[in-house]
Amino acid sequence: MKFIVNIFPIVKARNFALFLCNAPVILLFCLAEVLQAMILVPMDGVQTDHLKAYGVVYHALKQGARSYWLLNYRGGSFAIEELKGIELRARKYGVTIEHISKTDFAKILTVIENNNMEKVTLEKAPDIAVYIPPSTPPWDDAVVIALKYAEIPYDTVYDKEVLAGRLSDYDWLHLHHEDFTGQYSKFYRAFRHAQWYQRQKMRLEKMSRELGFSKVTDCKKAVALAIKKYVEKGHFLFAMCSATNTLDIALASLGTDITEAPFDGDGVDPQYRSKLDFSSCFAFENFTIETRAITSYFGNIDVNMVNTPMRKPALDFQLFAFSAKLDPVPTMLTQNHTSTVKGYFGLCTSYNKEVIKKSAVILGFIPGTNRVKYLHGVKGKGMFAFLSGHDPEDYAHLVGDRHTLLELHKNSPGYRLILNNVLFPAAEKKEKKT
Repeated sequence: MKFIVNIFPIVKARNFALFLCNAPVILLFCLAEVLQAMILVPMDGVQTDHLKAYGVVYHALKQGARSYWLLNYRGGSFAIEELKGIELRARKYGVTIEHISKTDFAKILTVIENNNMEKVTLEKAPDIAVYIPPSTPPWDDAVVIALKYAEIPYDTVYDKEVLAGRLSDYDWLHLHHEDFTGQYSKFYRAFRHAQWYQRQKMRLEKMSRELGFSKVTDCKKAVALAIKKYVEKGHFLFAMCSATNTLDIALASLGTDITEAPFDGDGVDPQYRSKLDFSSCFAFENFTIETRAITSYFGNIDVNMVNTPMRKPALDFQLFAFSAKLDPVPTMLTQNHTSTVKGYFGLCTSYNKEVIKKSAVILGFIPGTNRVKYLHGVKGKGMFAFLSGHDPEDYAHLVGDRHTLLELHKNSPGYRLILNNVLFPAAEKKEKKT
């Protein structure tokens, strides 16, 4: 039928003899279209390098190849139009691929249609920005490690670029081990005499003055507000570790002072509790804040507080199983070859379920506890996802520890969650079916 539709205008426009002369060429063209092969990038247990597979898909999108995310099919596999260079890149990366015909792909789509699965079109490789200080802190950034390993390009931005409006150049922004309250990650008690801490403090103070702020705390609040507006305009935010809780703390305290003198030169506003505005926050509400400089935690958003009696083992967490057809967004964010991800610590290890907004969607949780590891939500026209903990393949990452080598963790479920977020903005925007 498709062949008849394709040739009908030619028959109508020209005489039949001319059509017969060109019929072999037309037939070959139509046959090639029907039989054009696809590349399947399986993401189940047969995949040799799950993490670099995301890089293959990203670069296929850059080439303009038609690409699809097959949600819940073989661990969230990808199907890519076969174009020159894609197979070569996959082989170079050590990524397992399978060549399938259009007929094979049609059979896959039938399986998807009849099960809790969905085909999502990937439209455009997202432009990526990573919020990271220009200096080199004595800790790594899991997303930077993932992007470098998968060979996915990104730009770096910091306070100057954010306040200059540069975020509008990007589809996706990542935040990691950052403190938007201006308290230098609450490292005062343990590291205030360390050279790296002193250098970091001086650099941030100098930068804040250059940007027109008398205090680092005020500069960071302005940055947090700019990030909030960026998301509300329709962009995507992915944050990990202390960037998640400190971002919401900074937004809640825009109209008050929650920091002691060692951080900003003056004291805490005695009335700060009554001035907190949780409506500005992304994911959390009605939380308490720890204002003392000598403590190393920020409040009760993190239910597994560092250096306190509340510190518990970082337990494995479970990914929630969503309906791919009804809830494609959280399904994309949880695609994996396993439903259980091993636990790991961070400056913010796990979220207190009691202070999570009802509008947020829980993606990953520790069964039998009030601890949430991974969540997602909508802010204005945009979306965000928060993943607690510092490094999915370093159980207790400490200041000064060596960077994680993903060559040793090619099939990491935790790092797959990060890379799900990298590709998520590429997905075709569809109305939710419920």
